[in-house]
Amino acid sequence: FDTGTKPEQHLYEDLMIEQLRIYGQDVYYIPRTLVKEDELLGEDVLSKFGDAYLIEMYFENAEGYEGEKEIMTKFGLEMRDEATFVVAKRRFEQLVSGDSNMIVKTRPNEGDLVYFPKVNKMFEISFVDHDDPFYQVHNVPAYKLKVKTFEYSSEDMDTGIAEIDAIETDNSLDAAQHQLSMEDGTGSILSETGHYI
Repeated sequence: FDTGTKPEQHLYEDLMIEQLRIYGQDVYYIPRTLVKEDELLGEDVLSKFGDAYLIEMYFENAEGYEGEKEIMTKFGLEMRDEATFVVAKRRFEQLVSGDSNMIVKTRPNEGDLVYFPKVNKMFEISFVDHDDPFYQVHNVPAYKLKVKTFEYSSEDMDTGIAEIDAIETDNSLDAAQHQLSMEDGTGSILSETGHYI
């Protein structure tokens, strides 16, 4: 038997897309735009997120989050939730891969974000598994996205979706509210610039 014919591959892919639409969740896929990439270290400290695409993904962890979850460190409580999302390749190509700002246009990228509105939580993609399920009909019709809780660090978020853009607003420090003032020992007050007030 030849199990790798094009009609069989398309049927298998159609069935997977239908299952993801029935059992999956609508999430927002948010591609990362590199602003100023450090070519030596291969990182970008000034990433921004300007687009969001509503797409169905299956939340694979039926019993809750994976990973270390909530742990107490010397810096306070850290959320280290991890999860796995499954997205169909064809749906990703139809809805997302046309974005001109994507680093690799043909697949989800590590560093991109997934916003799960049902739990109001943002995840960052840490690994894209493109070999699971492993070539059942000589193709792989889905991506498995290994994600972790997103830690905001001054990225620019302007997607046009209020819930997502609020993450930047809620986590940014307002300079007017956080000013430093000190006394110089004589009772005079110094501002943060070192000038007497």
